[in-house]
Amino acid sequence: MTTITKAPDHDVLVREPGPRELAPVRTHRRRRTLELSLAVAVPVALLLLWQLAAVQGWIDDRIYPAPQTILEDGIERAADGELWPDVWATLKRVLAGYAIGTVSGYALGLLMGSLSLVRAALEPLLDALYVVPKLALLPIFLNMFGLGEGPQIALVAATVFFFVWISTMAAVLAVPAGHRDAGQVFGASPWQMFRHVLLPASLPAVLVGARIAAGVAVLVIVASESIAADDGLGHLIFDSRALFQNDIMFVGIVCVAVLGVLFSELVRLAGRLLTPWAPRDHGRGQS
Repeated sequence: MTTITKAPDHDVLVREPGPRELAPVRTHRRRRTLELSLAVAVPVALLLLWQLAAVQGWIDDRIYPAPQTILEDGIERAADGELWPDVWATLKRVLAGYAIGTVSGYALGLLMGSLSLVRAALEPLLDALYVVPKLALLPIFLNMFGLGEGPQIALVAATVFFFVWISTMAAVLAVPAGHRDAGQVFGASPWQMFRHVLLPASLPAVLVGARIAAGVAVLVIVASESIAADDGLGHLIFDSRALFQNDIMFVGIVCVAVLGVLFSELVRLAGRLLTPWAPRDHGRGQS
């Protein structure tokens, strides 16, 4: 902590360096240790409280099974090979839909951010479609693609598309005019303008939208699988609830949470590798 004191017999203020300035590496390590400890301690405390409540009978363990029961059932299903087909079904739908939605959203966002006439022609229509709940599109995709993987992938792609499109278009529009003018002064071709001006200036914001879309894609596929699928984690969760197998239901919920976190972190890592020039992401309180 930096302190400022008034020097005796002088009308000046003396700034005394604090631990951050005197030992920046040690201070940073202490801060990271504190953050990691809190990140681990809070979930562990909640799980212990849940376990205690189930054991002591404060809650009905038939409806809210103890974490130990959920863990044992999850390990048993994984060892028997009953869990992995549902995990793989959800994962492949998310990855396929995410790839399609990201590529199409980025391409159109870049085009609309660069060309005002294209933006004027398409933005009102896309704005109207954006506010439509994406699950409402599932019957349309079922009519288009029939039963199977098509509707699930299309729903994820449509959801991801709008997040990436909006973030890309906004990022391109936010590129300072001075950057564009500098490229034009040096005679940059359209490809050079994209490669050396628009891409590096807009990519950090685009990747933020892509990371948000990663989490939303997992949410959408779970809801979709609960309605129009005979496998996947969404189907596992709602089918187990219908059969009053709440322990299996919570196993599915935990798998969805882990899948969502891993997918989001993978996109975050890709963003750091692709944009080393961008400010470090402080979304989790990093210092």
